[in-house]
Amino acid sequence: MIDTGQLQQVLRDLGTPRVLVVGDLMLDRYVSGEVSRISPEAPIPVLTAQSAEEKLGGAGNVARNLAVMGAEVHLVGVIGDDGWGRALRSLLEEEGITSSGLVVEAERPTSLKTRMVSGVQQMLRVDWEDSRELSGGAHAALLDGLAAEVERAGAVVISDYGKGVISSELLAAVIAAGRAARVPVLVDPKGSDYTPYRGATLITPNRKEAERALGRQLKSMEAVAEGARELLEQLELDATLITLGSGGIYFRSKDGTDGHEPTVARAVFDVTGAGDTVVAHLALYLAADLDLAVAVALANQAAGVVVARLGTNAVDREELRARLRGSALPEGKCIASDEELHGLLNTWRSQGRRVVFTNGCFDIIHSGHVNYLRFARSRGDVLIVGLNDDASVARLKGPERPINTLGDRCEVLAALEMVDAVVAFGEDTPAQIIERISPDVLVKGEDWKDKGVVGREWVEKHGGQVVLAPLVEGRSTTSILDRARGKG
Repeated sequence: MIDTGQLQQVLRDLGTPRVLVVGDLMLDRYVSGEVSRISPEAPIPVLTAQSAEEKLGGAGNVARNLAVMGAEVHLVGVIGDDGWGRALRSLLEEEGITSSGLVVEAERPTSLKTRMVSGVQQMLRVDWEDSRELSGGAHAALLDGLAAEVERAGAVVISDYGKGVISSELLAAVIAAGRAARVPVLVDPKGSDYTPYRGATLITPNRKEAERALGRQLKSMEAVAEGARELLEQLELDATLITLGSGGIYFRSKDGTDGHEPTVARAVFDVTGAGDTVVAHLALYLAADLDLAVAVALANQAAGVVVARLGTNAVDREELRARLRGSALPEGKCIASDEELHGLLNTWRSQGRRVVFTNGCFDIIHSGHVNYLRFARSRGDVLIVGLNDDASVARLKGPERPINTLGDRCEVLAALEMVDAVVAFGEDTPAQIIERISPDVLVKGEDWKDKGVVGREWVEKHGGQVVLAPLVEGRSTTSILDRARGKG
């Protein structure tokens, strides 16, 4: 593996590469709520919707990953003459992505994928789309000026989701222009026939996609290496990369150089958009004339961040540098400094993520804690848990507490999938840490209803809300300890 110090230096010196993204655009819509009953009309859960959020999907998510990393991004694709198309264009503008290359096709709806989510669990996805191959005036408009755009780019990403935009003619035009201008063309492929991708610089299938294209399973690393070599030769590529999920990333160049970057994600929460992140980061680094091995190492680190989050996501340079320094969230989640906390909050808020905060001693984790934290996480996009340090627990609970040290409690909490960050505090109340975080949602147990929730005034004054969580009766650390001592 490449030294992380070298990778950090690469990020510091990266500059602002220009990347062209060509592909299938779609809008990802998340409808979130709670399920508390089964429909009387059919044996299906009823989702009480509480919020809805739109995000860039498909080629738009590739472009967003690039923009968040500081690239100059130009996007070419097709949207419908409808409200979802206008919403998609607005999201692109918010991210600073050049959308002058968008073609509006009145006869074709904007692709929309709606996901119904309860807590952190996707229940249903509903797709609105027309995946017929683009033709006529819209296809001609898409091709017009494309070769010139390729020449101006440092790298090109073809994001093929099989929705009809990436025709054989378009592929041939982009690949030929890339070869002529010596601009790398990277393809995130679709389907089982990769022949139209012949002559591209690099393709990035996952293991299942590569198996489908090759017509056989790739059960071992030897089989993966042989499959990559075969794709490389058959398609006359400069390199092939196969993502392996929990197995990391394997890559091979036509000069025979190969490598395997092991996974860097401790927990996989949602793989939605992980392929977009990989191809976006590869393009960014190749546009900056970096070596393929370096590009793969950094792309692998970025993918390790996004799979620990719900839905399509992106990672910025500071977060990637923090990960390489060993303080990134998915590698432990326990925040050691105000600087790290401030950086994460800036990242999340720049991504429009709703921050939830709760706090406690969490001395012996039990089912009541798990349900409570799951409820808290369902109120937003990320959950920060404030954790009393050992001295404050002793003041609150008595000299025999805590049973588990701060380090142990932090590690256990950080291992829970619904927890995005853990930050310790030494005061008797969480007032100061709440003011430093200013969460969008403050969650406390319903037993605080009559006691007065610490931080309520601050949170509500700054536009947030306070939510009381239901508690599981008979579940507490005190009752567990009493039973262990023979008192229960």
